[in-house]
Amino acid sequence: MYFFCLLVFPLSDLMSQSVVLSGYVSDAKTGEALIGSAVQIASQGIGTTTNNFGFYSLSCRPSDSLVVVVSYVGYNNLLVSLKRPKSQRLDFSMEENSTELTEVTIRENQKDNISGTQMSAISIPMRLVKTLPVLFGERDILKTVQTLPGVQGGQEGTTGFYVRGGNSDQNLVLLDDAPVYNPNHLFGLFSTFNTNSLNQVKLIKGGFPAQYGGRLSSILDVTMREGNKKKFSGQAGIGLISSNLTLEGPLSKGKGSFIVSGRRTYLDLLLKPFLPKKNQTNYVFYDLNAKINYSFGHKDKLFISAFTGNDDAQYTGVNSLNYGITFGNSTATVRWNHLFNQKLFVNTSVLINKYQLSLSTLQSGYNSQIYTGIRDYSFKSDWEYYLSPKHTMHWGATLIRHAFSPLSASSKIPKSGKIPAFPLDSIHRQNASEAALYVNDDWNISKRIALSVGLRMPSFFRSTTTYVRLEPRVSARYSISEHSSFKASFTVMNQFLHLVPNSTASLPTDIWIASGAAIAPQTSRQFAIGWFKNSNDNMYEFSIEGYIKKMENQVLFKEGTQLSTSSDIEQNLVFGKGNSTGLEFYARKNTGRLTGWVSYTLSKTTQQFDKLNKGIAFPFSYDRRHNLAVVGSYELSPKWTVAGNFTFYTGRPYTLPVGKVQVDEGSSLYNSIYSDYTTRNNYRMRVYHRLDVSLTYKKQKNWFKRKIDTEWVFSAYNIYSRLNPYFVYTTTDDFTRQPVAREVSLLPIIPSVSYQITF
Repeated sequence: MYFFCLLVFPLSDLMSQSVVLSGYVSDAKTGEALIGSAVQIASQGIGTTTNNFGFYSLSCRPSDSLVVVVSYVGYNNLLVSLKRPKSQRLDFSMEENSTELTEVTIRENQKDNISGTQMSAISIPMRLVKTLPVLFGERDILKTVQTLPGVQGGQEGTTGFYVRGGNSDQNLVLLDDAPVYNPNHLFGLFSTFNTNSLNQVKLIKGGFPAQYGGRLSSILDVTMREGNKKKFSGQAGIGLISSNLTLEGPLSKGKGSFIVSGRRTYLDLLLKPFLPKKNQTNYVFYDLNAKINYSFGHKDKLFISAFTGNDDAQYTGVNSLNYGITFGNSTATVRWNHLFNQKLFVNTSVLINKYQLSLSTLQSGYNSQIYTGIRDYSFKSDWEYYLSPKHTMHWGATLIRHAFSPLSASSKIPKSGKIPAFPLDSIHRQNASEAALYVNDDWNISKRIALSVGLRMPSFFRSTTTYVRLEPRVSARYSISEHSSFKASFTVMNQFLHLVPNSTASLPTDIWIASGAAIAPQTSRQFAIGWFKNSNDNMYEFSIEGYIKKMENQVLFKEGTQLSTSSDIEQNLVFGKGNSTGLEFYARKNTGRLTGWVSYTLSKTTQQFDKLNKGIAFPFSYDRRHNLAVVGSYELSPKWTVAGNFTFYTGRPYTLPVGKVQVDEGSSLYNSIYSDYTTRNNYRMRVYHRLDVSLTYKKQKNWFKRKIDTEWVFSAYNIYSRLNPYFVYTTTDDFTRQPVAREVSLLPIIPSVSYQITF
């Protein structure tokens, strides 16, 4: 009955004679939308923030005069006086503040973490990301995500992240609304996201609004920049292993803009002179972002964005191991914004995204080929209705058509030496459809109490199997004072796609599969509660959050699974449950010469499968009891900035065999030696810690009668060269002839330098 009432507009809102101000907030220099900027009328104690397209709608009481205050971190406050205001469109252009941010800027913009109902969500400041230490000269947003509370990093130096006890596939990574299934380059050392093309990055790890679904653990919402609407400009940079170029400019007298940003490695060119002619070792990666937008009058905007990224690696000659691997993502998004009136905003999207990974290996007379591919066609329509400054409704629908192409096979190479080929067009495709309806109501009931109530109804169709679920979402806020509040949330999530880790190979060979008759959807129920406080006029943010998360239908391969071309993958899976509890601490300084944050997570995550580990619960592969990150940036002068981040966490669990058995015949690749295991994840690696530092120098120069901003970044990864464990392998001691386990460290101290110009 409650949700039915939500669909009926309250009579008080329809009948009230209010003044409605609506429009867009943008950067005065570039015309770029300022997402999350605050628009307030202080005299009436009301305000709102702009959505992902920079749009706002604010209803206020009639008055002889009003003063509208617009604010955004890093920009000068904008005050606009209105005499005898009437309902109208009012766009704002804000000037960037090159000096130290004023207190009132933060006061107006940073209160949402106190007054809003959303919890377990953090927006990542792009300015700080661009000053933090880098690896091989590559700025990386996903490495910054790993420093946030509740987030565990993957292996040493990689960009994989695991949120509140969930696996990597339980994170929905969106680029302009399009899913990116594997956002990594160079086996995870870098992400596919070029920071020069990004506008905003937001991580949501709990209290999910109803418009998000399809994953259990987190939403990483990445928005691309729209491009400079005022003038043609660009950026170019060079690092140790790659270079980048970004070009942007206006379309048709400021009605639209474009941006194109690309990056490519030259590892292949650097390594080629030093390799033997017979050695075909090679590695190439690239990514390309492009986006255009155009305004058709005051009520319609069109956005078209595309992304493609790919990795291609070849390796030969060591221990008779040869492999070739290619993987990558491609996305295309067409979005249309329409204003029906000053209170009703709709965004409609059509999306195509593709992911594929192909791996071929040769070793000791055996050949293995693995392929996993996904192609999605999606349609989304999201509606926002601003009933009043205290009451906003969201509703919409999503439809996705999935096509999966999984293949995993291993065989002995025939005497002829000819390796059997598996044409991609011969792979049996699995088709499935996913749909969802949702509604969400955000209501500030009083100055102290606010409520966000939502319901999402996802459904999944594959062959003769249908799953329909209900996902209630509830978040509540109780304000203790103007500067502190308690929040609580309860969320149910379902996931219909599964990434199954294949532990039978030593290279990344995870396979995506869909739910079906034999595979039920993954489900999670998460309860979170937190205390949030700001101080010194919002210069400092503090929060403590605790959560309990229960997960069902977690997926792994059976013990001893051997895949072949005739293998039915679904018959080789086992299903279990996961439990995660944690306490997260977060402190952040927003303004001044010193900015940054400290995060600490105390957590425990276990998994339990009836058919694994004798049914006994075991630690999750990325269960780390303690996780500490300290991130900071200090402005020495207008030209020099020093930054650093320190990371410390408990070593991750791994499984160590107690013995091995040699098998001479009838075995498959990587399994001529069988290991004897007692319990799963029975050991832990050593404690991990690392300090990275960077020094940034900025200077403006005149090139060809034009002002050019230049930037040098000098950084050192792992400055005290800690030999942190990357993986563990077992071998036989040369003297005692007894089996031993040895750790391998991958990344010692790595100095880097990069140079960038903006014109």
